[in-house]
Amino acid sequence: MVEATAVSIEEITDPTVASAGIDWIDLDAVKLQSKPFRARRVTVRLVNATVVFHTVNLRVRTRTRVHEGQVAYVTFGPKARGTVNGMSVQPGMMLAAAANAEARFVVEAAWESLTFLLPAQDITTHLRTRQRESEFRQPRGLELLQVQPQKVHALFHWGKRLVQAATARPALFDTRERERVAAEVELVEALLATLGAADDFRPTRSDQSRQAQSLIVRIAEDYALEHAGEPLYVTDLCRAAAASERKLEYAFKEVLGLTPVAFLIRLRLHRARQSLLAAAPRSTTVAAEALNWGFWHFGEFSRAYKDCFGELPSETLRRKRVELHR
Repeated sequence: MVEATAVSIEEITDPTVASAGIDWIDLDAVKLQSKPFRARRVTVRLVNATVVFHTVNLRVRTRTRVHEGQVAYVTFGPKARGTVNGMSVQPGMMLAAAANAEARFVVEAAWESLTFLLPAQDITTHLRTRQRESEFRQPRGLELLQVQPQKVHALFHWGKRLVQAATARPALFDTRERERVAAEVELVEALLATLGAADDFRPTRSDQSRQAQSLIVRIAEDYALEHAGEPLYVTDLCRAAAASERKLEYAFKEVLGLTPVAFLIRLRLHRARQSLLAAAPRSTTVAAEALNWGFWHFGEFSRAYKDCFGELPSETLRRKRVELHR
């Protein structure tokens, strides 16, 4: 018997709560378009390994970090478009992430990805018993790998078939441990076969330029969050990122499709919403949270909030209170 449900299927309509219910990665999501958000996450827990399928309907920025003791490998659907730490997702690309390594994704509509999470020690043990330890190297931080596209696609489709089977008959995965054990063995073998044909990704000059732009965006974003209750000035962002205003503007538009101020306002709106949703009864007000996240004009804050989330901040807080009293 398993202690938790082996299969979970989540339809997510609010990016600010996308991290709820997951215990294998830290996840922060910000939608980059003012349209209704719809994402789907299917999680299949085998024995020690976990397979996670993601799909989303519009452009989103996410920052993810793998928890301690885990190693993650990410494959991308054939129609997936986006960037990972500034690098464009390309055929044959895989992402390998050690514990605590951060991946910054900007994904486009119709995105699909599969993440395979395993305890690093389990892989080592698996190989040692077969005298195949030389076939595996632990990732160092975050690594992009290049593999023959057909091999990566085969791994992706293997994972998607598993997810489809689990979605169709989730109860079977709860009650049949033998099948989960067999699936995990097959997963490890399929993953190792793919990694055996992998090389380090060699970025081109344009790839390196995009990585540099992504770094500028990350530094500016981190600065904005560290100075949450203060007004946003482009000059401060330029100073933090050691970039001219023109270079800063270009980096944000290339990476996120938004100006620096437009994105960072959207980021703070997401943080304000998270605070409103997490607030204890009568512990805060809309005005207090607006000020906490650097919004000084309450009318403009309410309009921008509704444009982003489809409801006024007062409605979020009121709905939260109603839910708590049910």
